[in-house]
Amino acid sequence: MAMEHGDGLEALTRFATELIRHLGEEALSFYGNRRTHLKFDDELVTQAEIRLLDMFETRIQNQFPAHQVYKNSQEIKAYTHGAEKFLWVFDAIDGVSNFQAGIPIWGMSIALLENFWPIFGTFYMPATGDLFHAVGSQRAYLDKKEIRISDQGSLNNESLLLTYSRFHHRYRSVFPGKIRNLGCTSAHICYVAMGSAEGAVVFNESYQDLAAVGVIIEAAGGKIYQMDGSPFYLNDHVGRGRVDAPLIAASPEYVNQVLESLQEAA
Repeated sequence: MAMEHGDGLEALTRFATELIRHLGEEALSFYGNRRTHLKFDDELVTQAEIRLLDMFETRIQNQFPAHQVYKNSQEIKAYTHGAEKFLWVFDAIDGVSNFQAGIPIWGMSIALLENFWPIFGTFYMPATGDLFHAVGSQRAYLDKKEIRISDQGSLNNESLLLTYSRFHHRYRSVFPGKIRNLGCTSAHICYVAMGSAEGAVVFNESYQDLAAVGVIIEAAGGKIYQMDGSPFYLNDHVGRGRVDAPLIAASPEYVNQVLESLQEAA
């Protein structure tokens, strides 16, 4: 996708990478600081998310005043021109239960779209320092190392399927390998992108949740599918709230094998 300047994409991705690392430092000041008498400290999570969202929007407005920032349930109705065609999508904390409890599998994501077309996505895990990123239709990386989906050929007892909480309430499984829930959808999808897992079943996700990792999984050779194996188109859900059906992130080679191993519970 052509940019306004020859180095425009490089400059924008460098800005996004620097910004998400800066936001990660701020998030770490809240990380694991829940009130000990509470199992889940909703107030801590809310304070952190408000602070991170405010910092993100301020930086975008200062650096790119004509760019748009995606809001919850925002409708995008028409193509625009000039700088207004760029839309930033930010998910402040994915894996909130882990975040407030001091478990390191959580992170934040930034996606950049140009007239509906996703051109960059990054997911950062501040507690581990892992930075996943990709430019649309190019390659995906974990930090500076290129990542690709698994290519082992067939599922076996060492294969890994990542799932959401209460997955077992909806599905019965004969998946031949291990099934795990690590508590962070974006991390799950990135682990599929890097070949550590063969699939990730996700549920009740928003446009913000999937915008960045959708770029990463596709650049790594995978896709997000509906549970009947048909393609999932994220742009169909702009402004529509959460996706109310399970989805699966996997390689085209594995998706049918994984789906055949799952059966909806009666």
